[in-house]
Amino acid sequence: MNDRVADSTDTPADTAVRDIAEVPAVEVITTTALHLMSAAAVKLGLSEDEESEEHLDLDEARKLINALAALVTASAPDLGSFHAAPLRDGLKSLQLAFREASIVPDDAGKGPGEKYTGPVRG
Repeated sequence: MNDRVADSTDTPADTAVRDIAEVPAVEVITTTALHLMSAAAVKLGLSEDEESEEHLDLDEARKLINALAALVTASAPDLGSFHAAPLRDGLKSLQLAFREASIVPDDAGKGPGEKYTGPVRG
C-alpha cells in the first residue's frame, strides 16, 4: 500500500492514479460489471421510474449485455465463484429480459452475450 502523502503539487490525475492503485482488481471488475448491468437494465426499460418505457432501447441494451458477457466470462476464473456467480446470475437475468422484450426473438445462441455464455434458457 502506498503511504505517500499528497502534496500541493499533485494534480487531480496524480490523486486518481494513487486512489485507483489502492483498489483491488476484483473490485474494479465487479464495479464495472455492475455499471454495465445497471445501464443494460435501464435500456431494457427495467428501471423503477415512471418513464422507464422511454428509455427502452434494445440495440443499446444488446451492446451493453455483450460487453458484460465478455467481461464476466473472461474474468470469472480470476474472480472466483464468490464474485463471479452473482455476476453470472445478473447477466442471465438481463439476457432473459432482453428476450422477453424483443418482438422478434433471436435464435438460440444468437442473443446478446450468448457467443460468450452459450444459449440462455429460462
